[in-house]
Amino acid sequence: MDLRQQLLVLEEERELARERGLYADPAYRADLEQEIAVCREVYVGAAVTEIATLHGVLFGRHQG
Repeated sequence: MDLRQQLLVLEEERELARERGLYADPAYRADLEQEIAVCREVYVGAAVTEIATLHGVLFGRHQG
């Protein structure tokens, strides 16, 4: 599963937890929100790296 898909699955889990009342459990909520935050950070980092790599391929590497 790619990072974007993993993030979407976690966000869907959060919505289901809200619908079913599980989100009211502070420990569950904190764990899920932490997992979403970490996944989002990794996803954004990977996206930025991919954009920078593509920029380097298209326009050359920055010197200095």
